[in-house]
Amino acid sequence: MNGIDYMELALNMAKSTLGQTSPNPAVGAVVVKDGEIVGMGAHLKAGGGHAEVHAITAAGEKAKGADIYVTLEPCSHYGKTPPCSQLIISSGIKKVFIASTDPNPLVGGKGIKQLIEAGIEVEIGDHQEEALELNKHFFHFIQFGTPFVTLKTAVTLDGKTATASGDSKWITSEASRENVHYDRHRHDAILVGVNTIIRDNPHLTTRLPQGGKNPIRVILDSNLRTPILSNIVQDNESPTIIFTRNGISEEQKKPYLEKGCEIISLQMEKIDINTVLVELGKRNILSLYVEGGSTIHSTFLKEKAFQELIMYMSPTLVGGSDAFQSFGGKGFNTIAEGLKMDIQYINRIGPDIKIVALPKIEISR
Repeated sequence: MNGIDYMELALNMAKSTLGQTSPNPAVGAVVVKDGEIVGMGAHLKAGGGHAEVHAITAAGEKAKGADIYVTLEPCSHYGKTPPCSQLIISSGIKKVFIASTDPNPLVGGKGIKQLIEAGIEVEIGDHQEEALELNKHFFHFIQFGTPFVTLKTAVTLDGKTATASGDSKWITSEASRENVHYDRHRHDAILVGVNTIIRDNPHLTTRLPQGGKNPIRVILDSNLRTPILSNIVQDNESPTIIFTRNGISEEQKKPYLEKGCEIISLQMEKIDINTVLVELGKRNILSLYVEGGSTIHSTFLKEKAFQELIMYMSPTLVGGSDAFQSFGGKGFNTIAEGLKMDIQYINRIGPDIKIVALPKIEISR
């Protein structure tokens, strides 16, 4: 194997942990000596050993004089675990390959500086693009203090999310729906509006063949109309946060609080998306998966408060000027005002198409 292969292996190990390390980044590491892999590891969960610790521990005495390939700059500060930069130095490793630097101000080049000052050779940028994509949620949160927001929608070939009668089951195939559950697994929280709760009574959990992490459920509900017997209140599968406007009485909140829900009453007459994101950021929610209807999606669009759009398109036509669509409201007045998107990739999932696109503008929240 060559150097590129070793970093690819480290990246693949890190990818396998997506969804379970938050609020920490996903990281993989591989220790190599004389062309032989002598240790490797990944960060498995927050509070647990870092990738470098697992890899160097596995290498043992063979770490002396070896190279280590790590997907993110080694930490240099004391947190829940000791700094990895010091472990690398004390292990006798001679060279460190780093895919991307860490935007965390507690690290921010300090780990690299410590390694260089200790006489260890450091090479940066191997597979940097893949490493940045891997931890885009973490990097965004560190920079802005708010969650990375993904808007998800499923549409027919003519752009409808439901028929005029409101029927939407099922627009996309079982394969696409399973893919959605993987995306739920890798996000910290999932958001919908109260109308989705009233209409569908969803659990908003992750249902994958091998299991998965349930996201925190976030409900936008100005007047606290969420049915007390709804699944998201009763099932205890994951924490539930309900945002309301001001003026909601403690008596109204009481039955929800007794079921373990958190209610955040914003000091405003109408729920503001940007304020919601700030509040979620305070709770260390790094990523938010928005599965709302046209009203919720249009609000995020109007505020330009999202970083990624995922659209599943089914080869079905339903027609109808009264049928529902992904984005409601008045929209932009002109095509020129419309938010330009950069399509990242298009993938076939069963009979459907999955499109992932990013806003072309820099969204600073």
